[in-house]
Formats: sequence, C-alpha cells, structure tokens
Amino acid sequence: MFDWMVWTTPVAAFFGAIAVLLAGMTLWEIRSPTTLRKGFLPIATTRGDRLFIGLLTAAYINLGFVGVAGRLQQWLKLDSEPSVWISFVLSMAVLVLIMRRG
Repeated sequence: MFDWMVWTTPVAAFFGAIAVLLAGMTLWEIRSPTTLRKGFLPIATTRGDRLFIGLLTAAYINLGFVGVAGRLQQWLKLDSEPSVWISFVLSMAVLVLIMRRG
C-alpha cells in the first residue's frame, strides 16, 4: 500500500513528529480549551490554527530543501547533497516558533 513512498528515516521521523503533535494537541485541547491570541501572525489564532499554519510551513521548508539540495551541493562544492536532517531540524524549529510566538 505504501510502496510508492520512500520511507527513509528522516521522512518517517517527520511524519512521526506530526502524528505525535496531533495526538498531543488533541489531549491538550481536551484538558485546556484554547482561546484566540494575537502574536506575530497577522491574524488572531488558536493553538490549532497555529499548528496547522506551522505544519504547512514545515512541509514547505522540507519540500523547498529537497528541491534546492542539488543546487546547494553544486554551489558549496560538496561531495554529496546536504542531509535532509537539516531541513527537518529547521522545520521543527520554525514550527515551535509559530506555536509559541505566532
């Protein structure tokens, strides 16, 4: 069923992190209902809104990195493409920033 997907460790970690985030947010929402809050995002958001925006941002960061990795290898004259762990860590940091300050 999932033969079309290339399940490398970073890909599995990314989707695993999303699953853990969704489960954690569900429990957090049950325990403590959310309220609207205004951060650096241009709209007032709830925790769920910030999670959705953060996940979209994280996905775009990862896709962008995969698209640019070959060029980075050429520009920086690296022996191999940069590790996708870089984009994973960067995207999770941006997600945390959006959740905390967004």
